[in-house]
Amino acid sequence: MTARRPQITTSPQEGAHEPDGRRRRSQDSRARIVQAMLELVHAGEVTPAAELVATRANVGLRTVFRHFADMDSLYREMSLVIAAEIQAVVDKPFEGATPRDRVLELVRRRAGAYEKIAPFKRASMIHRHRSPLLEADNARFAATAREILKRQAPPHILRDRPRFEALDVLLSFEVWARLRRDQNLTPRLAVETLELAVATLLDQGKGPGRQVR
Repeated sequence: MTARRPQITTSPQEGAHEPDGRRRRSQDSRARIVQAMLELVHAGEVTPAAELVATRANVGLRTVFRHFADMDSLYREMSLVIAAEIQAVVDKPFEGATPRDRVLELVRRRAGAYEKIAPFKRASMIHRHRSPLLEADNARFAATAREILKRQAPPHILRDRPRFEALDVLLSFEVWARLRRDQNLTPRLAVETLELAVATLLDQGKGPGRQVR
């Protein structure tokens, strides 16, 4: 599973009515800046400097800051890439016949999505402490992932708050990142590890009955 490089495009009609093409050139420059930022992060530069972005986009440094008041604006574009991958998980119908099957299917789905967004998510996590925008995006990411799990979890899990919270943690990007980077597991072994842990939680006896909120 490898992350595909995001592509930013602009409409060939935008600004075409302006004689000097100034608007079109401005939009093309913005698209190149965003594309450069995403490519640098995708390549592992989690904190690319504005100068590096300008060089990659083949524009002047002033052009970068003319289009983006600060680097936070560029990270916003990166967050949209993350949101698109999570939305793909939301939109695809589940194939599992039982709640247990669907939760285990969710392990594999998230593994695929996490592999794609990993460079962007790591960059977001590094910068979010000083960016209210990234902090809000991260909160939405976590809330969406939690809702997906709630919709697919078996009823006895939803009645057992501690076990549901344990599943929510196991299916998080943070756990996936630890397995892949800190424990140096291959994607396949990371999936097998999570499936084992998740299946164990799902198959335990019913808990004390604290409802999930």
